[in-house]
Amino acid sequence: MKQFTLGKNERLKSRKQIERLFKEGKTLTVTPFKIFYILEKKTITVPVTSNVLFGIGAGTKNFKKAVDRNRIKRLVREAYRLQKNELKVKLMEKNLRLNVFFIYTGKELPLYNLVFEKLGTALQKFIKIADETDKANT
Repeated sequence: MKQFTLGKNERLKSRKQIERLFKEGKTLTVTPFKIFYILEKKTITVPVTSNVLFGIGAGTKNFKKAVDRNRIKRLVREAYRLQKNELKVKLMEKNLRLNVFFIYTGKELPLYNLVFEKLGTALQKFIKIADETDKANT
């Protein structure tokens, strides 16, 4: 059962890539998330192990305690880990790469069910966007 993992190679860690994401990336809002993303054609010159790089953040403005911010990030990572496969398959078919960063903007600690549902909605939107991008390129 190796398919439901979220390894190091799938995490968005490069400072350059994160800065580029916030400068040049597009935004998408699925309450309580603000999502920054860059969807691009996969190039051979860039050696990348995964076609989806994922990051998550929760602001100190609403959550003063690191314990709360870490809990939110843990919930989001878990929900993403269980739902990412359909998106990964779609991007592989279309030969696309996605860098995505979720920022939790809610005011109170979320329940897992809410995070799971909203993240699923966001991933479905990315699948639609990937389809539209592919149609625009042909």
